[in-house]
Amino acid sequence: MSNTLISVFILVILMVNSCSNAPRYRGSGPRPKSKSLSTKAVKHQKTMTGISSYYAEDFHGKLTANGEIYDMYGLTAAHKTLPLNTIVRVTNVDNNKSLILRINDRGPYVKGRILDCSYGAALKLGFVAKGTTKVKIEVIEFGDNKYMKHKKS
Repeated sequence: MSNTLISVFILVILMVNSCSNAPRYRGSGPRPKSKSLSTKAVKHQKTMTGISSYYAEDFHGKLTANGEIYDMYGLTAAHKTLPLNTIVRVTNVDNNKSLILRINDRGPYVKGRILDCSYGAALKLGFVAKGTTKVKIEVIEFGDNKYMKHKKS
C-alpha cells in the first residue's frame, strides 16, 4: 500500500508541476528593445509632392489605422509614415484645388504613391474620374499618433 501511496503522490506532484508556467530564458546579453510606434522616430518633411490615389467602397465602414471607422465621404487620408491625426493641406497640382485633410490611416500600398485620399476628398480635389493625380502635401500640424478607441454598440 505504501508503494501505491508513493506512486499517487509522485503522480500528483508531476501533474501540478506540468500545469505551472515554464521559466523564461533570460540570456546574459542585452535585452532587445521593444518595438512600438512611439520609439521609431521618422524625420518628416513639412512639404512633399507625389502621386495620390483614393479608396472608397471596399473600406467604407471598416476600422482605420487610428481606430476610427472609415467614412468614404469624409475628408481624411492615408499616409505610410506621417503620425496619425496629422493635419495636412493637399493640393491637386493639375487643377490647383486644395483641401485640409486629417491622416487617419496607413497606405497607400502601391509603389510610387504617396497618399490615399478618401473618396470625399478625391471628389472635392477633382480626380475621381482620373483615379490618381499629382499632389502637394503641406503639413499644418503633426499628429499625436494616438489610436482612438471607439465604443462598440
